[in-house]
Amino acid sequence: MSDHLALTEFAKTLAGSYDNFDQSQNNPKDFARINIYFRPLPWHIFQGPGFYSEQCYDYAPWDPYRQGIHRLTMVHDLFVMENYGFADSRRVAGAGRNPELLDALRIDSFEKRCGCAMQFQTKEPGHYIGNVEPGKNCLVPRDGKLTYLVSEVEFNQTNWISRDRGFDPETNEQVWGSEHGLLRFKRTSSFADEITNEWLQAKP
Repeated sequence: MSDHLALTEFAKTLAGSYDNFDQSQNNPKDFARINIYFRPLPWHIFQGPGFYSEQCYDYAPWDPYRQGIHRLTMVHDLFVMENYGFADSRRVAGAGRNPELLDALRIDSFEKRCGCAMQFQTKEPGHYIGNVEPGKNCLVPRDGKLTYLVSEVEFNQTNWISRDRGFDPETNEQVWGSEHGLLRFKRTSSFADEITNEWLQAKP
């Protein structure tokens, strides 16, 4: 498969919304209901493929607890999702459901989160596994101290499985993250129709 076809399949598989309704209903004590969105960005943002991501509790769709901007590239056989923070994140809160809010993004407000890119590889056609880039350099403050992020993701056309944990850089002991195992989501909608050949073309 050519790099272009591989990138197309990856982007179309990723683009969508996900909900852990079943998990939260079966075990409400340990798992809150969460929605995840991966919205294709307007092409002009990176002049190439990129995504806006959002995670929110189901009861607070306009108050996401995590937002990110991601430039999508391919390096050898890895799909790389660069990670950016950005100013005025409140202005685009809810863009997972309402993509017109993304028009408020300004690339000059982006700040690259060094060490925090996600690297995905193909497990089998249409099925991907990913981890934060190696090096323990994705630092996340928690309760007044820095931790390094370990993020694991697996997804396909129907499922999204993930786990984020934070570890002490000196002792490598887990400081935060799910104590009850993996978060398990089902795809609730696809945004694959927004992935076009033009959208995938990066400007030289």
